[in-house]
Amino acid sequence: MAKQKGIIPIVGTIGGLNFFILNGEPLVRRAGGGFNGKAIKTKGSMQRVRENGSEFGTCSHLNKVFRQALRPFYNNHKFTFFHSRLMTLFTGLKDLDAVNARGERRVAKGLETVKGKRALINFNYTPDCQPHLVLPFSYNMDWPTHTFSIPRFDIQDVRFSTGATHIALQFGVLDFNFESLVYKMHLAAPMVLAKNDPRTSLNLTPTSLPSGLGLQMAVLGIRYYQEIDGLMYLLHAQDGVGIGVLAIKN
Repeated sequence: MAKQKGIIPIVGTIGGLNFFILNGEPLVRRAGGGFNGKAIKTKGSMQRVRENGSEFGTCSHLNKVFRQALRPFYNNHKFTFFHSRLMTLFTGLKDLDAVNARGERRVAKGLETVKGKRALINFNYTPDCQPHLVLPFSYNMDWPTHTFSIPRFDIQDVRFSTGATHIALQFGVLDFNFESLVYKMHLAAPMVLAKNDPRTSLNLTPTSLPSGLGLQMAVLGIRYYQEIDGLMYLLHAQDGVGIGVLAIKN
């Protein structure tokens, strides 16, 4: 693969070369090669390729639905490589399935393991804005009331994005069935804090409660605002959105 040179980038196939744009960069590579479609479908030697393709497709569909479920935390914001990062998470969770045969392994089975649940919590969803670094406090998740709390809070310890005058915390409990891909997000009212907020503790509780569709995850989202002449403007910096899975109900 090589970079295109020239004023106007080319897209298409010319003289045995593929010209295309990837992440805004014009690239070129030799056309052809790869596997023959019929061979992949029929040859015994391509069995592993078929198995990988089936599992990849299942993970990709889950990826799309999961990103839709998280949409309230990043509306009007565009992530770079969000899909590919989540694919890394889901393919890893799929590999933890010790029940189904290769080609039929599922993320849901991987999440039945302690290692799988830990991976879902520890995954870095937003590398440029990590909730545990923005809010360096101990927290509690009370599952009977679905309340997220920070018992000892000090706004002076909160990490603010450049230009931000306020930080908004969005808490929710995602009730997600990893088999059927049916889900429901239960959100608390957003909490907006100024740089001089005097509160010493925080409590966030969803306005509706999960009905038990599937795995229940406590999710925290972070957005930043700038106040100008009494009006609040949402910041769209690269580090302006943070998402994290804090806990999973056992």
